[in-house]
Amino acid sequence: MKSIIKSKVQIHLLFWILYYILEAYLDFYWSRYQFPDFTWQIRLQNTLLLELGYLLIKIPLAYLLLYVYEKIHFNKVIKCILYILIIILAVLGHRFFTHYIIYPYIYGVTETLGDKQPSGFINGLVAFNSFMDLIFMVGLVFGVEITRQKNMLKEQISQLKSEKLDQELTMLKAQINPHFLFNTLNNIYGMALKKADETPDVILQLSKIMRYNIYEAAEKSISIEKDIENIKDFLQIQKIRHHHLSVQLQESIDNPSQEISPLILIQFVENAFKHGVSESLGESFITIDIKLADGILTYSIENSKEERAHQHSTKIGLKNIRRQLELLYPKHRLTVENKTDRYIVQLKIDFNDTSNL
Repeated sequence: MKSIIKSKVQIHLLFWILYYILEAYLDFYWSRYQFPDFTWQIRLQNTLLLELGYLLIKIPLAYLLLYVYEKIHFNKVIKCILYILIIILAVLGHRFFTHYIIYPYIYGVTETLGDKQPSGFINGLVAFNSFMDLIFMVGLVFGVEITRQKNMLKEQISQLKSEKLDQELTMLKAQINPHFLFNTLNNIYGMALKKADETPDVILQLSKIMRYNIYEAAEKSISIEKDIENIKDFLQIQKIRHHHLSVQLQESIDNPSQEISPLILIQFVENAFKHGVSESLGESFITIDIKLADGILTYSIENSKEERAHQHSTKIGLKNIRRQLELLYPKHRLTVENKTDRYIVQLKIDFNDTSNL
């Protein structure tokens, strides 16, 4: 709230400084023809003084009209009457200052019309000139304030969208295969009963995965090197669970520090095990190919499945993944082939695309 108020004060202060400079320049330029006998120093001094005096009328007028516009909740007719009354008072104040102070005390002459006839305090022409001077200023002030409010509203909407996106991504990440932990713990329990030598390694790999999911996954982005390392730990544990599994992982990364949203790539691997490999009764395989070249990621997974596996068993998992990709990488390309005996997934992300930012 303080930053918004501070910004409003700064914008309006800058406006009045620029407006004062503009009006002073125009009056100074006009005074060359109105008072040709005055030196430029006197004309400049007089111009600066009279514009300061006008600001004492214009600033209260502008903010009084803004207050009526924003805060007064009367019907339109009453608000229009208020606008008219305020502007009439402002025109009278403008005329009083011009007629009784500027000309006799600043310029030292009597105010005249274009035909050199003395001008009274109020008449049609001079009142119209005062009215136009004030309305021009009011239009500028309203334009600046309405523009500022629209920009502030856009920022608030953008912030709300960002917060909503973050909340949705957090929710989607929380949906990632919670059964993996329980299944792995059951395997470790069985290995511990058998006093298998691999038990400490499996516990270490599981702890690394949990650390990744708790800490690394909370970040908006991590290096692709860390993301691949998490996939490798996941595969090592799965090899112990699935003894008749053939795993091939190929990687070609030209920039290990390339940032990527965590838990995107691993979900395809989890999906391959949950709805493919885990349903296979005999020999099964999973082949993973990860390539990153010139900021373009090409990621493919191919895994075996039973011919009579449930045809729609991957819909929920893929729906989750697709939604995350839509939010994070709008211009990605994802293809999924559900063949008789295998699944083939191919993903392409261009990290150079600014729409991903």
